[in-house]
Order: sequence, then C-alpha cells, then structure tokens
Amino acid sequence: MQSPLRALLRIAAAGLLACGAGSALADFPDRPLRIVVPFAAGGATDVIARTVAQEMAARLGQPVVVENRAGANGNIGAGLVARAAPDGYTLLMATSSHAINATLYRNLDYSLTRDFVGLSNLASVPLLLVVNPQVPAKTVAELAAYVKAQGNRVSYASGGTGTAAHLAGAQFNGLAQGQMTHVPYKGGAQALNDLIGGQVQVMFANLPEVLQQVQAARLRPLAVTGQARHAALPQVPAFSETPFADMRARSWFGLFVPARTPPDVVARLSQAIEQSVADPAVQAKLKDMGADPVGDGHPAFQHYVADEVQRWQSLVRESGASVD
Repeated sequence: MQSPLRALLRIAAAGLLACGAGSALADFPDRPLRIVVPFAAGGATDVIARTVAQEMAARLGQPVVVENRAGANGNIGAGLVARAAPDGYTLLMATSSHAINATLYRNLDYSLTRDFVGLSNLASVPLLLVVNPQVPAKTVAELAAYVKAQGNRVSYASGGTGTAAHLAGAQFNGLAQGQMTHVPYKGGAQALNDLIGGQVQVMFANLPEVLQQVQAARLRPLAVTGQARHAALPQVPAFSETPFADMRARSWFGLFVPARTPPDVVARLSQAIEQSVADPAVQAKLKDMGADPVGDGHPAFQHYVADEVQRWQSLVRESGASVD
C-alpha cells in the first residue's frame, strides 16, 4: 500500500513535469527557424516566402531563414523537410506543384497529406494566358480558332512536365479541341525567354512571373483563370467571361511542418503566419507582385490541400502526364 507521503511526492513530481513541459512550449521558439523553399531563388515561391518570413521573424522574436533547395520539381526540398525533426523549427514552402506531384510521381518518398501539417496558405495567384505578340489572336476564342486551324504547329511553354502551366495548356487543348504542342523547360524563366523570343507562341503562367512583361507589351494577355478579373490587370477578362469557363486553376503558396509536430507549436506558427500575412506592408508587397494574400488558419488550409490533391489528380490523369 502506498504511503500518503509517497503519494504526495508523486503528485508533486507530476506537477513539476507538467510545468516544465508547459514552459518549454511557452518558450517556443528559442532559436532560429528555417523555411525550405524547394525552388530556385528569385521566383514567385521564393519572393513570397521571404516577404512573409521577415514579418514572421518580428512576431516570433527569432530569425526566420529562407533556404533554397531546388530540384525534381520541388520534391527534393519537400522530402528533406518530411524527414526533419517535428519540432516546428523546419518549415516547407510548398505550392500547388506539390499537390500535382502527388499524382504525377508514382514513387515519391513523402506524402503531402500524410507527412505534413499545413499551417497557412500565404497567397494564391491566377494563371494568365499570354501569347507572343506575333500571334494574331486578340481573344481566347480567336486563339482557339487559330490553334485549330494550325493543327499541331502552335507550341505552348511550361516550366516543366506536370506543372500547373503544363496541365492548364492540356486542359485548354481539350476544351478548345486543339492540338497545341507542349514544350517543357527546366524552369519558368527559360520558358518565358523563349516565349518572348518567339520560339514558342503560348503560355499559361503564374501572373506575378509575367506581369512586368505584359505591362511592357512584350507579351499579350488574353485571360486570367477563374471567376473574376484581377486587380493588377483589370482590362484582361477572366475565363468565366469566355467560352472556356472551366479554366479555373490557380497556383497557391503555403507553409507546412512535418507531421507529429506538437499541436501547440502548430497553433503558434499558424497564428504568427496569419498575423504576418494580414500586416498591411506584407499585403501591399504581395499585391504589388500580382499575388492575392490569403493567410488562412491551420484547419482550413488542411482541408484545402486535401481538396487540391484530388482536383489536380483528375487533371493529371486527363492529360496523361507522368515522369516515372
């Protein structure tokens, strides 16, 4: 039988352990955090991550370092974070490309929905359908007619097989009953250069990546994906105003941590990100680059990611794209 004194000592020890655990969480973070961006520096993913990371650092009281680990369409960096300690100090900046990769690659060493916890969707952007100015089409309907008349002699560029730009082009081919030839590049910058140079004629691009080229009249915009026009290009119609209203794809950019990260740490990070995206200066920077700030919370983003994986799965299978 346990003595009253021993019982009291056990209760006291348990209380001290609980206080210690609580104080450890209360001190999070007590060292710098790292955001792994699985794409090259200078792209939309990198710029959005750095914009929000700076404000996160101010709110968390610790530096937030952005580290670029490009390769394999974002899979190298994602796999690295999936295997990181689930302590909240290593974050992944994932995008809609990772939702696509879930179907595109048959042998991934991580699962976006099982190996990660979504913290917040920082921003999303529509895809902008642009053409080289030498293309005679001034509207989406005229482009569809031009593509059909040219057979497979019209080429559309993307930053790689299975990217949102590739799948959007494949979807447009199906809706327009066209035969545009897909030309994948090793990145959006190279694709954009050849589009401007006339080596390819058409591209569905993330709006921030081509906004300056459109404003300089080096590219002609025809429509943005989705239901509404974009504030950065109010003169450009949305696809909902065209005969191809099903063109709704958007790119998104969100932060994740490894699964099994403590719920209190997830909540702390998610709140800091929400507050950072809501900051007026951050909002202005994101809007200036053509991105739409989101800054939702952990539960909402988790549901959104699961839905995105399913939605892109359908488009990947329809396109027949595969890299394995």
